[in-house]
Amino acid sequence: MTIEAVVFDFGGVFTSSPFSGLHKWHTERGLDPELGLRAVFGPYDQDTDHPWHQLERGEIALEAAAEQIKAVGAEMGIDVDLKEMFGALGGESGARSDVVEKGLALRASGYRTALITNNIKEFSDGWRAMIPVEDLFEVIVDSSAVGIRKPDLRIYEMTLEQLGVAAENAVFLDDAPGNIVAARAAGMHAILVEDDHTGAFAELDRLLAEG
Repeated sequence: MTIEAVVFDFGGVFTSSPFSGLHKWHTERGLDPELGLRAVFGPYDQDTDHPWHQLERGEIALEAAAEQIKAVGAEMGIDVDLKEMFGALGGESGARSDVVEKGLALRASGYRTALITNNIKEFSDGWRAMIPVEDLFEVIVDSSAVGIRKPDLRIYEMTLEQLGVAAENAVFLDDAPGNIVAARAAGMHAILVEDDHTGAFAELDRLLAEG
């Protein structure tokens, strides 16, 4: 086995986790974080017709998604104002400089690099300004642009095809367990990135050293 490509998620890898940020946002306000996360994101380890999933597939606009998510929250007995939560979703301290440096070093060392991000059209300029995307990645697959979101296996297959790398020769890093399961189902190596992201990158180094 030789690893030829490293494929990254954006939120939760290059930034702190949006899930953790939203959990903290609810907790600080005395609200139920699990209920809030379920209302906003739906079952995130699946690909469904929840408005957030439709938003990430580019099927509906942000304003429509916010209204629909508010209605989902009302059915659950909670008030959900998506715009109030946007700061928590974006990561508290900007991009992780050590992860940016790692990505640049990997590409400079000859590894193929790509990004698979579940994202939103209206956020595109903002997240792209946070990191040097053109220097970091050969391939960028944005769910809102291609109409497919993780954990749909097709988004992994699309990325691998664009890279020209076999699944067994690629490793994927993501902070969502369901996306890790899907990447492995697609045949890739996969590493879960937790809030302390240093462990995941130590695991990546071990994997690359084996190749």
